[in-house]
This record gives sequence, structure tokens and C-alpha cells, in this order.
Amino acid sequence: MASQTAGIQKILAAEKRASEKVNEARKRKAQRMKQAKQEAQAEIEMYRKLYRKERENVFKEYEQKSVGTKGDVEAKIREETQAQLEAMAKSVVQHKEVVIVRLLELVCDIRPELHHNLQLQKKLQGQFA
Repeated sequence: MASQTAGIQKILAAEKRASEKVNEARKRKAQRMKQAKQEAQAEIEMYRKLYRKERENVFKEYEQKSVGTKGDVEAKIREETQAQLEAMAKSVVQHKEVVIVRLLELVCDIRPELHHNLQLQKKLQGQFA
């Protein structure tokens, strides 16, 4: 009987060691999985940054080709504004005399007339009289 008890004790001890080894293996596996996930995440982030920089560079090249630089756009806007101002100045010079004459006619050439309400009132009085 003592030999059976010793055998059972050995089996129980072996089972205990085996379960400890299995638990340690599971912990190592979980730790390796966590580390692999972190490394993969870091690699994904690195590729995202590289891809983003590459796309930004492509966009900047396209922008320069199609639109030009910020300074080019500002210069173009200044030129257009200057051209519009010059066109307005020419228009003022061309029409200045005509406008002044028309204003003077309107201000100085006064023709006395009855207000249209008063004219309407006189018409109505003439109908009832």
C-alpha cells in the first residue's frame, strides 16, 4: 500500500508540474502575442506615417504644377486687382464729363410741377364738380 501511495504522490506531483509548465507556456504565449501585437502596431504606424508623407509630397507637387506656389497666387491676384483698378480709373476719366453735366442738369434745371398726389386730387375734384 505504501508503494501505491508513493506512486499516487508521484503522479500528483507530475500532474502539478505539468499544469505549472502548461500555465507558464500559456503566459509566455500570451506575452509573445502581446509583444507581436505591439510590434505590428508600431510597424503599421510607421507605414501610415510614411504613406501620409508620401501622399503629402505628391499633393504638394500636384498643387505646385496646377496652382503654383502661394507667392504666385498672391502675385496673380495683385495683378488682377491692379488691372481692375486701372480699368475703373479709365472708365471714370471717360465718363466724368457726361456724369458732371447730367448732375448739373438735374440740380440746376428745375421745372416746377405739382406733386403727383396733388395732381390726382385735382383730377378727382374735377370729376366730382
